[in-house]
Amino acid sequence: MTRRVRARGEDIRSFILRNIGKDAVTAKAAEHFGITRQAVNLHLQNLVDEGALLASGNTRSRVYALASAGSVSFMYVLTADLQEDVVWRKDIQPYLGVLPSNVVDIWRWAFTEMLNNAIDHSAGTHIYVTVSKTALDTEISVADDGVGIFTKIQRECGLQDERQAIFELSKGKLTTDSKKHSGQGIFFTSHMVSGFDILSGGVYFSHATGSEHDWMLERKAYKSGTTVFLRVENYTSRSVQKTLRSFNVGDTYDFNKTIVPVSLAKYGLDQLVSRSQAKRVLARVELFSQVIFDFTGVDMIGPAFADEIFRVFQLEHPNVTLLPSHTNPEIRGMITAAIKAGRPGFEEEVLS
Repeated sequence: MTRRVRARGEDIRSFILRNIGKDAVTAKAAEHFGITRQAVNLHLQNLVDEGALLASGNTRSRVYALASAGSVSFMYVLTADLQEDVVWRKDIQPYLGVLPSNVVDIWRWAFTEMLNNAIDHSAGTHIYVTVSKTALDTEISVADDGVGIFTKIQRECGLQDERQAIFELSKGKLTTDSKKHSGQGIFFTSHMVSGFDILSGGVYFSHATGSEHDWMLERKAYKSGTTVFLRVENYTSRSVQKTLRSFNVGDTYDFNKTIVPVSLAKYGLDQLVSRSQAKRVLARVELFSQVIFDFTGVDMIGPAFADEIFRVFQLEHPNVTLLPSHTNPEIRGMITAAIKAGRPGFEEEVLS
């Protein structure tokens, strides 16, 4: 039977799994979380029942070990008959084994979305899927031999390069086929899973839940196609519903809130100082009711850059709420000056 794991239970089980094989894991877990040894033993038994741990010996001298890791690979020919839900049901879900139901829900969403993207958009001939599972987490890769996701977005959306394609994907609501897709699949998948990486063409993009940085690296393209790497802890309190709600203002599921990782607008050692840079940051954000500009990894911005976003754009789109986050004192000063210029009588607000 699958179990929904609450945040505290997730922490306890992760602690146990990371420390299996070390001395006195039961006592250490009990002390660390301020719970009884009996409570720790219950978590241990649940992990055994779910196949994450192997147990040997009697009750008084029981020894635990991590279940061995394993992997499996599949190859699919890209035809009109290939259906992502059938692949999930027949091949992928059975291999995942017993996992908490919220984790299964995340995997169902993430895998079927990524496989459907490859089916509908790659223009390739084959798709290759690899599933690797350990006691701690599970990883799935979905690779195709098509045109490459960033190259296709760049061409069909008229963007200047693959880097800009990644930047626009990170905002959400971007698709090259609006009749069939809403542009939400990659965005929500990247925020549901623990680790999300795309390797395509000359660019590698990495997003990790809880990390302060998204990474975008350029490299020499060595083959066509796209590979998406997904990773989810086997015990986590995240869920599909929590992720969907976190990007909605109000009680609906309209996807009216987004986070813009401003650092992805930088090229090399460039600083963000111009209005043209700001306009790239602002592209399509009018589609949302609330926009959080995450300045993690950005040391400074110029007055023109701040003015274009927080005065010019805001005056033109008064119904869009703009919220800066992870700003240093210098950036806060630039933003405050721009807001004051656009709102006479404005008193300085606290910007995070």
